[in-house]
Amino acid sequence: MRHSALLVIAHGSRDPRHAATVRALVRRVRSLRPGLRVETGFLDFNTPSVPRALESLAADGVRDVVALPLLLTRAFHAKADIPAVLHEAGARLPRLRIRQAGVLGPSPLLLDALERRLYEAGLTPADKSSTGVVLASAGSSDPEAIAVIADIAREWRHTGWCAVRPAFASASLPRTGDAIRELRAAGVERIAVAPYVIAPGFLPDRIAADAREGGADFRAEPLSDCPEMARLMLHRHDAAVRAPLPAPTYAA
Repeated sequence: MRHSALLVIAHGSRDPRHAATVRALVRRVRSLRPGLRVETGFLDFNTPSVPRALESLAADGVRDVVALPLLLTRAFHAKADIPAVLHEAGARLPRLRIRQAGVLGPSPLLLDALERRLYEAGLTPADKSSTGVVLASAGSSDPEAIAVIADIAREWRHTGWCAVRPAFASASLPRTGDAIRELRAAGVERIAVAPYVIAPGFLPDRIAADAREGGADFRAEPLSDCPEMARLMLHRHDAAVRAPLPAPTYAA
């Protein structure tokens, strides 16, 4: 019997592509580490819910759970929603030790994943010096999350791209189309949009529409189940297991 597990916590969506993408990503994580039990819980819309997933793990004799937020930035869900759900579940399941892992970003593996998607969209490494990239995220009202996206754009620019501009689908500015127009005005030869999102859905669809309307030359797909994402999830799991204090414990 496996007494430990990784619980991947996804937001959930009415769009069926979201849950399908999350489950495909979880299958890839399982394939990379067959000895680790990996399950999924959703905050909303999809099943199982996070509390139900934790109850199921406890019923199966699992004693240690690393709860991994499937989030790219540390905003409201990582700071408030998920800790509250885990705290409540820990109070009801006193024999289950639950540790919350860090969010996925930022990470060099995410930059690798973004580049993989751009190359799949038709670019090559030789195109980097003449291509500007719009790093298009979902957006957030959390200033910390917005600052992280700007930092990632600056870091990514130093890997050889002509320019990298952050953009947001909601809550913040600029929008993807505005960032494309800024790059055009600066004389950038070709422009690619790289969605900094995990799964398809309403906001990723908005990014795609803005990329088309703005006249982007290339548009990458969401990060979804690319290998770098799965490796990063295991890195976050392992860091939570190794760090007893920074990873919060919710046990009665």
